[in-house]
Amino acid sequence: MAAPVPVQLSASVPEEPATPYKQYVYAYPHQKAYRLLTDRPLLRDVWAKERLDALSLYVHIPFCEMRCGFCNLFTRTGAPEDVTRAFLGTLERQATATREALEAKGDPVRFTLAAFGGGTPTYLTADELARLCDICEHVMGADLKVLPWSVETSPATATADRLAVLAERGATRLSIGVQSFIDEEARAAVRPQKRQEVDEALSRLKESAFPILNIDLIYGIDGQTEQSFRVSLDAALSWEPEEIYLYPLYVRPLTGLMARHDKDGKLWDEQRLRLYRYGRDHLLAAGYRQTSMRVFQRIGTAAVELSDHAGISEYNQQAGMVGLGVGARSFTTDLHYTTDYAVAVPEVRRIIDDYIATPTEEFRRAQWAFRMDHDERRRMFVLQALLESTGLRTDVYRRRFGTRPQADFPAEFAALAERGWLATGGEELLLLTPEGMAWADAIGPLFFSARVNEAMTSYQER
Repeated sequence: MAAPVPVQLSASVPEEPATPYKQYVYAYPHQKAYRLLTDRPLLRDVWAKERLDALSLYVHIPFCEMRCGFCNLFTRTGAPEDVTRAFLGTLERQATATREALEAKGDPVRFTLAAFGGGTPTYLTADELARLCDICEHVMGADLKVLPWSVETSPATATADRLAVLAERGATRLSIGVQSFIDEEARAAVRPQKRQEVDEALSRLKESAFPILNIDLIYGIDGQTEQSFRVSLDAALSWEPEEIYLYPLYVRPLTGLMARHDKDGKLWDEQRLRLYRYGRDHLLAAGYRQTSMRVFQRIGTAAVELSDHAGISEYNQQAGMVGLGVGARSFTTDLHYTTDYAVAVPEVRRIIDDYIATPTEEFRRAQWAFRMDHDERRRMFVLQALLESTGLRTDVYRRRFGTRPQADFPAEFAALAERGWLATGGEELLLLTPEGMAWADAIGPLFFSARVNEAMTSYQER
């Protein structure tokens, strides 16, 4: 491919983002834009127009052994076994109702991708993990021995018995949140773990020989420098993982770090940008390729082969995602739906309790949702493609929507070009430049609709 050529466009340019770290856009729109529906359509009607032979399955396990200081995910710490057991019982009821809705159309139902997220799915015991796999296989009909599927874990919960279950059931990718190999930095991020515990967990993961091992690291921790970040980068590289994710530290409302975080915003942005560039260059020199702002894959490994073959990306959000579990989202062409959502500990516990007590009949209907229209689908398409290193193919966009993305979003693309964040990789390809990729968390929100921004702004944090 020819070297990217800077794009020149003319249009009114939006104001430059105040920070490179506005929002991590892993799905559009954010769950804070969802609202409780009044009509609550039946799932069999919601899925009636969808293609059912290439579905993705996502199961959300909302439990962790601890809550990190930066975490604003939907999760509860320290749930006793009677709660996790009851949760799995409800999950099975939800799965049964969901499968019946999918089968109502009469077309064959087939899953081609699956993931267990959270929370920390390996908070469940080995027996509970086996039951979770049984629900996915025997109720939902997902053949875990055949399709690629991913599981998130932590150093404390990556125990031999749990990993043995996942290996036996065919898990292809294990992702472990390390964040930092330096104990002092882990404590600064309110993640009380020891390097020895991390190394022991990674040793068990390597012995289990999952095709893909991913290690998550965070940059922007208080006191972190290029030298200390390199310690973690090199420690991660020593395990030869197929993937490494580099996450900028965010401090969000109702999280443990929020009350004690008094960093100067400009200085913190400079630190994070500096560490991002250092980490990016270090991993590229070590034989990894960058597929998005966060994702680095070791060249010549199963991670590259799988993502290229299956079209798996950080922003994998096409219609056809079926979510199970409280907090899981499902995506169809016209409707994105989920359950209630919160961050604060009391609200999370209440929502989990309400989920466990939900009558089966309610699982046959969409509850909390966001209705997609033609405009929102275009925005989602642009975000999913542009934020990946493969870029946005304008010919594919035109075939799908009948227009060119530059015509639909002239000001947004002009802003990217004006700042040197946009390039072309050919006549029909728009790409982020390396500096544009560094600003991906600010570029994503440029394409949010006024409707989504208003809904997110009016959302009451809880």
